[in-house]
Order: sequence, then structure tokens, then C-alpha cells
Amino acid sequence: MPTNFVEELRWRGMLHDIMPDTEEQLLKESTAGYIGFDPTADSLHIGSLVQIMILMHFQRAGHKPIALVGGATGMIGDPSGKSDERNLLDEATLAKNISGIKTQLERFLDFDSEEENAAELVNNYDWMKEFSLIDFVRDVGKHLTVNYMMAKDSVKKRLSSESNVGMSFTEFTYQLFQGYDFLHLYNEKNCKLQMGGSDQWGNITTGTELIRRKLGGKAYAITCPLITKADGTKFGKTEGGNVWLDKERTSPYKFYQYWLNASDEDAENYIKIFTFLTKEEVDALITEHKEAPHLRVLQKKVAEEVTKMVHSEEDLENAIRASNILFGKSTSEDLKKLDEQTFLDVFDGVPQAAVSREEILNGLDMIGALAAKTGFLDSNGAARRELKQNSISVNKEKVKEDHIITEEDLINDKFVLLQRGKKNYYLLSVE
Repeated sequence: MPTNFVEELRWRGMLHDIMPDTEEQLLKESTAGYIGFDPTADSLHIGSLVQIMILMHFQRAGHKPIALVGGATGMIGDPSGKSDERNLLDEATLAKNISGIKTQLERFLDFDSEEENAAELVNNYDWMKEFSLIDFVRDVGKHLTVNYMMAKDSVKKRLSSESNVGMSFTEFTYQLFQGYDFLHLYNEKNCKLQMGGSDQWGNITTGTELIRRKLGGKAYAITCPLITKADGTKFGKTEGGNVWLDKERTSPYKFYQYWLNASDEDAENYIKIFTFLTKEEVDALITEHKEAPHLRVLQKKVAEEVTKMVHSEEDLENAIRASNILFGKSTSEDLKKLDEQTFLDVFDGVPQAAVSREEILNGLDMIGALAAKTGFLDSNGAARRELKQNSISVNKEKVKEDHIITEEDLINDKFVLLQRGKKNYYLLSVE
């Protein structure tokens, strides 16, 4: 028997709208349900992680998750929550994006199981590509009135927006396409449930209505709240752009840091939404955090759990090691264990100067490294003074004036980290 999926979403704050009788249906029998993913890039970002978590909970509760990649709808653009029309993608770009997304989803969902609730990945381009306009208008369009479609919030908002951009026919038909996807999966896969973000409620209910009017069938819908941050900034965005699930786009270190830097209020939400910890475990962590907020127990736990789930245990350990380099006690050996990308991420924004490989091969004296060659310190005199006061480190290890920087000091064969005191860093980059 399935476990109570809806109750799981409810206590985690992941339930926004639910169609009547949905909870009863999901408790009665194992049910197929789907969520659509936009193939606008070859990687998903953490904005999609909520939907992935829902599908994971769905499978764990004994139901069959279907991940739909919108190869066809990706060519149109969804007006929901958008203020202007999206760029349309060509087939080659879509194929590349879909392949990347499938690889990512396989990390989270069990597609290979012999169980009846093994996950499936479908692409709506497969059933839309042969569909003629005449057939679509006759088989789908006639079942829904324009009045019904115009009443959707996503349509009303765009038509009443002050920008006067309006809405193209292409976008207006989007809900018909998404509704037809649900109809097709209902027919072909006995899929009775569609899930998504709260901005998708209008599109999802178009599907349930189409199934009712065309087939006399009963389908169900669930949406989750859109994640917002307490400070009003957009979830999943940094100054550098999206936080991606692909480590080539967002390194595990930066990914880990994103969660680690969450506010207390946000971390209290994230621990419920982005981990599989039980209610008892979550409640205990929240209590512990409130007793000593400065220890950032919640942020650390969320960062650990999500980094491990999206990347790996090894990536998590590297990210923690990298974080400790700036904020804890670490050695030159710890520095040398970092790959080049993580090293650059850790010291992003630290001033640097280039020195030639020849200078390193010949041995670079500390006065040259600190002042004459680099300008890290104002003068040779200042360099000598700081060295005498024992406040200069090379690769996290204290040095005296007689230290010579050689090839053995190179990190990734190209960097030397200078440090004055606790927080003043400077990079030598060997060219």
C-alpha cells in the first residue's frame, strides 16, 4: 500500500493547491503522476530541485513518477509567471538539452527498477511532431472554450500587464499543448496526476478539464508553493547567475556555499524541502539551531545533505575542506588537494599578480614576492616589518624573511597563496 504522500508534502510546506479527492486516490492505489521540465538549458538548476524532490517523495511513497521533458512545448514558451515571450529553441539545441536533463534526473529517480513504480522519462515532442494542425484543432481545441482559456490567471496577468506587450497566439495555445500532454499520458500510461509549481495550476487544470470533457475521465492535480527567500531576492540566483546542478556550470564548492549562506529563516524552510530528514529530526535541528544560531547548525546540515544528494560524498568533503581554508585551520597540504576550479572559486576576487616561471625556478625571495614584484605590500620596508612580526604566510604556513618561494610551493603548478594576518590574501599566478 502507498504511504501518505500528500501528508509528507503538507508537513514539509510543499503543498499549495490540491484538487478534491486527490489524497484519497493516492492512498487507494499506486498511481502514475508526472511533472514537466523545460529544456531551456542542458542542465537543470536548483529552481527545478523542488520538482525533483516531489518526484522522489512520490516514488518513495510507492507511486510511479514520470518526468516529462518538453521538447515540443520548449519550442513555444510558457507564459506562466513570465512578463515577456521566451526565445524559441531549435531541434539540435533541444536534443542536447534533453540529453543533459535525462542524465541528471537519473541521479535522483530510479528508472531501472524491476518494480512497477520505476520512473519513466518521456518527451512530448515524440507525440506532438506528427500531429497536424487540423487534427489538433479538431481533437483538442474544440473541447475547450476561449472563455475558459481566457479566465486563467497566467493569461489574465499578461493581457492586463502595463507593458502592453500582449500575448502571442503561440503562447496562448500553450495551455492546450500542456493539457494535451496530460490527456496523452492519461491514455497511454494511465497517468492520473499532474504536479508542478503553483504558477502551473491553470495549465494543469486545463489538462484535467480536457480529460473530463473528451474522455469523461477523472484526473488529479497538486501544486507546490514557489520558493521565495526571506530577503525578497530570487531563490536559486546569485550575483553570478543561476545555481546549476551541473558541476561544470556551478562547482560543488559554490553550490555548497549557496546553501551555507542561507538566512536562518530560509534554512528552516530548506531543511524541510530539500532533505529527506524525518519530521522528528527536522524539529530537533530547528530547536538546536534556535538555542545557538551562531553555530549555523541548520545551514550546515542543509548544505551537506543537498551537496551530497546532487553531487557526491567526495564532492561534499572537498567543498567542506575548501570552506575551511578560508574560515578554519588548514595547511598547505589541504590547499594542494584542491582542484584548480575549486581553488579559484575559493579565492575568487582575491587580488593577484603574475610572476614568471623563471623567477620561481630561480627562487623568489619574500621581499620580492610581497612588495617589489607584486605590490601586495606598499614597500620593501613594510614587507620586512610584517615578516619580522611573523604575520606573513605562504600557502597557510608562517614564513620568515629568509624563505625562498620555489616550484615546491606551487599549487596546481601555477599558484602561490600569500597571506598577511588572518584575512588579507594575495595570489601569485605563475605564467
